[in-house]
Amino acid sequence: MYVAILGFGVVGSGVAEVLEKNAASIKENSNVELKLKKILDIRDFENNPFEKYMTKNFEEILNDDEISVVVETMGGINPAYDFVSKCLEKGKHVVTSNKELVAKKGFELLSVAREKGVNFMFEASVGGGIPIIRPISRCLAGNKIYEIAGILNGTTNFILNKMIVDKMSFPDALKLAQDNGYAEKDPTADIEGHDACRKICILASLAFGSHVYPDGVYTEGITKITLDDVQSAGEMGYVIKLLARTKLLDSGKINIMVSPALVSKDSMLAGVNGVYNACLVRGDMTGDVLMYGKGAGKLATASAVVGDIIDCASNSEKRKFFGWGQEKKDFVADYKEASTALFIRAKAADKAAVHKIALEAFGASNILWSDGEVAFITEEGKEKELLSKLEKSNLETLSVIRVTDY
Repeated sequence: MYVAILGFGVVGSGVAEVLEKNAASIKENSNVELKLKKILDIRDFENNPFEKYMTKNFEEILNDDEISVVVETMGGINPAYDFVSKCLEKGKHVVTSNKELVAKKGFELLSVAREKGVNFMFEASVGGGIPIIRPISRCLAGNKIYEIAGILNGTTNFILNKMIVDKMSFPDALKLAQDNGYAEKDPTADIEGHDACRKICILASLAFGSHVYPDGVYTEGITKITLDDVQSAGEMGYVIKLLARTKLLDSGKINIMVSPALVSKDSMLAGVNGVYNACLVRGDMTGDVLMYGKGAGKLATASAVVGDIIDCASNSEKRKFFGWGQEKKDFVADYKEASTALFIRAKAADKAAVHKIALEAFGASNILWSDGEVAFITEEGKEKELLSKLEKSNLETLSVIRVTDY
């Protein structure tokens, strides 16, 4: 079966490398023979070992009937959406690692694939080299999944880990991440939580059956987290992680958000460090299942892409049941209606008055005093009610971070 690749960046070149180097083992293990035929990119590459496959003309791929599977690794929406749509319309299977494309256009593309009897697959779009999509859609299909929480961005996890372990400030940890190639020159998508948001939208859509669009999800990054937050949380038995999470409610709606959160040091998620990612899935039969590994990287992500290519090739004559339905009105509940506890750090010039507020207004536990400041964890309640109490308390707050039970 012939394969074409759209985009010869980090992931695209990795896919080409895996297809070439592991061709024999792929055939032996899956009884599928994959042959690379075309690679689309408008750029020129020096000393490119795949030069013979290169083209700048998309039509050469679209109109080649021998090409059965097209891999999209271009990123973004344009022209990726147009190219992928046309390939599906032409009856070609499509595999992508493009999280933004799946999060924003997944329902439309799945609908075209269904209509044309081909597969649109995207294992690499969420966890890089970590299998997440396939386990949720197949291995855990006997469960009713009611909650998913993940550390889904390696850049922010690296930064927070440096702050926790090495007492490094946020700006210094970000610069180190950039110097090591973990963060882009413009790190906004990572540090403001947009990357993690796209990924949790894909997982929520898959787990709960209706498309969830990123623009409807509350998203908060890690730019306001300080070393004082990290230290206080640590003394209370927690670490701070950027969590993307979603939960099915009794009403049939879902809670979904991305934000920094306190995670108990006893949690499986607390031990996920560096650029590693993890996804915790709660099912009614299995309880908590954790999938862990490299969430990005050239060959790790390429491995997941090639797994999808093999899946397409193994099911070339039929379309696998896979995907979700269109967006439901009011499917995403107001995040402030969700129940949570809050970590609050505030100034405490009048220690007695602040202590009284912490105990009486918030039923506080783990009260921590240091250098004219206080940190405490509230009792659990609706977020909007806790925030209303906080506003009325006149505390001079320094930080407010959600506390989880993962």
